[in-house]
Amino acid sequence: MEATNATQLGQILTEKRLWIAVAESCTGGLVGHLITNVPGSSAYFRGGVIAYSNEIKTKILGVTSDSLVKFGAVSEQTVSEMAEGVRGAFEADIGLSISGIAGPDGGTEEKPVGTVWIGVSIGDDGYAMKFHFLGDREQIKQQAAEKALKSVIDLIKNQPGD
Repeated sequence: MEATNATQLGQILTEKRLWIAVAESCTGGLVGHLITNVPGSSAYFRGGVIAYSNEIKTKILGVTSDSLVKFGAVSEQTVSEMAEGVRGAFEADIGLSISGIAGPDGGTEEKPVGTVWIGVSIGDDGYAMKFHFLGDREQIKQQAAEKALKSVIDLIKNQPGD
């Protein structure tokens, strides 16, 4: 049986002695839920924030009002600031953030339902990746959460040296 993304991430974080924290919007805590489903996750998971409102994104995570006004909550700029903010707030090695439009409403021509941005802050680097998922609200949330975990796995594996 293939290891889940959450299990694989846990193994990597444990092996490399790294801590992760998450800032979630559209997934509503699903990423944290998947991480904590793995026994022993307290050895690498600091915690998370469900920043569903823009007010929480600014007050708790330090996302600038300017980014939210200019680019919106579902944007490269916002997830980058969310990832950096949660990493700092939780004193983690890695900050993972996610913001998107799970539907069924809320989409636009520019940002249709299923549009999701994932941000990762690790070391001196920040990454933001845009995805488009298909399905109903629950399917989009599940796909987005799994892709967020897989994105962190891939980024850690591609980090130079130890």
